Parts: sequence; C-alpha cells; structure tokens
Amino acid sequence: MLTFFGRNRQFCDGVSRRDFLGVGALSIAGLSLADVLRLKAQAGVIESPKSVIMIYLPGGPTHLDTYDLKPAAPTEYRGEFDPIQTNVPGMEICELMPMQARIADKLSVVRGIVTSNEHSAHGTLTGFHKKAMRPPLGSVVSYMRGRKDSLPPYVSMMNNGNDDAENPYYVGEAHKPFSPSGEGMKSLSLVSDVTLNRLADRKALRDSLDNLRRDIDVDGSLAGVDSFTERALDMVTSTKARDAFDISRESASTHQLYGAANDTFLKARRLVEAGVSVVTLSTGGWDTHANNFESMRKQLPRIDQGIHALITDLHARGLENDVAVLMAGEFGRTPRINPGAGRDHWPSSGFSLLGGALGQGQVIGESDSNGSRPKGMPITQSNVLASIYRHLGIDPVTVIRDNSGRPMYLLDDRRMLSDLV
Repeated sequence: MLTFFGRNRQFCDGVSRRDFLGVGALSIAGLSLADVLRLKAQAGVIESPKSVIMIYLPGGPTHLDTYDLKPAAPTEYRGEFDPIQTNVPGMEICELMPMQARIADKLSVVRGIVTSNEHSAHGTLTGFHKKAMRPPLGSVVSYMRGRKDSLPPYVSMMNNGNDDAENPYYVGEAHKPFSPSGEGMKSLSLVSDVTLNRLADRKALRDSLDNLRRDIDVDGSLAGVDSFTERALDMVTSTKARDAFDISRESASTHQLYGAANDTFLKARRLVEAGVSVVTLSTGGWDTHANNFESMRKQLPRIDQGIHALITDLHARGLENDVAVLMAGEFGRTPRINPGAGRDHWPSSGFSLLGGALGQGQVIGESDSNGSRPKGMPITQSNVLASIYRHLGIDPVTVIRDNSGRPMYLLDDRRMLSDLV
C-alpha cells in the first residue's frame, strides 16, 4: 500500500492486469506513476538540487523566551530566562540554547512576524489561512519539479493529526507528501508474492503489449513511454528510497551529535542529501497557556541540540548552499505572562529561524520593547516563504490555475526578505 499524508489507498495482495500494466501499487488518483512522470516531462519540469527542511513547532512557541527576549521589560513581560550573547555581535538568544549561540553565524533570526490567529500549520507551510485552501510549498514544488529518480519529491514527518495543512488541493492528489510511517514504508518494497524475477516477467509482457500499441500509433504519441515506465519501476526495484529513510546507516558519532530525541532531524538530513526536494517535520508541543517556563526548560535544550546538529551536519557535508532550513510555529505568545505562569496566543509578533542556505548570521525585523508588535514594516509568513521559493528557484509570482481555471499566485504577499542576499 502506498501511503500519502491524509489518505491511504488499499490494494489487495493479488496483482491485477491493470495493476502490473500501471506498475501495481503505485497508482495515484487514477494515474500510474509512469503516467505522472510522463505528464511532468510534457510540462517541461526542470529538476534542481536545491531543497528545504521545514520544521514546524506545533502550538505556537513563545518568541519572548527563545529568540526575542526583552530583558529590560517589566517583570510581568520579560519572563524567567536571561539572554546570552551569540558568536554574532549584537545577536542574543535564550540561555537555554547555548549550542545555537556557538553557530549563530550560520543562522538568521526573523523577528516581529505577523501571523493569522489559528492553531494550524497552514500559515507556516502555505502562507495562507486554512480557509483559503491553498497547497503547501511541498506540493507546489512537487507539481513544478516532479520526481527525481526513485525518490519522492516531498516527504512529510509532520504527524499533525487532522490539521490538513498538507492537502495539495488544486495541484492534484499526485502531489501529496509521502509519509514514511507505517504502511508508507512498506509501499517501497515488493509485495510478498512478487519477486524481482516475477516483476521482470510482467515487465516483459507489458513491453510486448506496448509494441502492439506502437504498431498502430500513427502520431508518435507513444514515443518515449518506456523511459517513464522504467523510472516508475525504479521506485519499487531500487533501494535508494528505502536507504534514505534508514538512519541506522549513520555512525554512532552522528547519532550522538543529534541525540536520541532528534531522529527526525537526522532523517530529514538524509532525505535531502539523497535528493528529496522538500521535507517537513514537527516536533514538541508549544501551546503553553500554563507552565510556560517549565515547558521551555524541557523543550529548548532538545531543540537546541537538534538545530545545532542539523546545521553543523549540513555544513560538514558541503550542503549549506543547497539546503535551506526553516523553523517556525503558527504564532508567538502573549508578552504579558498570565496567572498560570503561561503565555497565550499572540499573532502580532512571532519568529522564524532560518539556517543552511539562508543562515547568514543576522537578525531580520524587530519587535517593540515588550515584544508586542513589530517595528517598521510588518513581516509575514508569506515573506518568509517567498524567500524559500526563491532559494528553490521558483518565482513567487508564478501562477497555477485551480480546478475552475482561475489563476492563483503561489503567494499573495510576494515580498521577499531582502536582507537574505
């Protein structure tokens, strides 16, 4: 069974005539994978080595206790943590993140981001409120680039319940992310009663039928079919996709670098290194209406190690110019601490952390003295995504037509973060 986030497609153990002619379990939304690949080529899709890892912090992390501390603010605002100086002059972050402080020259902190007030990953992944029903960046990249070799272009490790933020909407079912959990990984292997020899026999039969079809093809439209079918078969017969998910292949020192709690960070690095264009993951629970500081003491050291390991690893492997890293939640949290020692939802001033190709040792944007509002021109989630699209070689002005034929821009607010040169 091939699993894409949000929907499972069940197939019986037997392989029907239509199954093996369409590469069996890889049929998506009525099209075989070979059909999908062929359509990509007809659309003139150009592959690119650039990729992005998007780390979503569900629940909305507090900006005032992470990357936008206000030590001079009144006690009811400033919180319990002190800022520490990073290796970038003038850039300070929370004392619970000393590992990031040592590599801040490889990070960019965006402060004062205005978001919508909704508990959803939609804004982070699409730049829109969920009511807009727009495809996430990963689905857009899949639609525009297509698949590379035997790897899915878009992989999700979000595990984000019924958020539906990774619904591809009008770009099509074929551009849902691949989910490596449970049955998703099984789909990368042959079903139990199908060996490579049997698959080769079916391929031979399909080839003979294709020869008959070519005999009656008068306009040459079947030319090149074999190359797409071969690529579809590679999804099953190649070990490349399975190996990319297998973190047991990493050294003990690499596992130690990431820590036991950050396996998804390590898996994300393996995936982009193998050639996946977009990887999404979620980690932690950041909805701290109560006990905010207790929660931060537990979560920030873990995320600190994860970000430090990922960024350090990308640079060590020479991937820092090809892989962008984005970490963000759906909003910030209230500057004033509530009676339960927590902070509530606050869409007027959030943050994003950028690394890899967009990590340049700088702070972009600013909030006011209490962290309540942005100073100057507000930065939106769309502005951050516009910069991600640019890194991926996709113009944010690009238009995709929805199911009714209406032209839809990738983003409505297409201003890029100009400081990310």
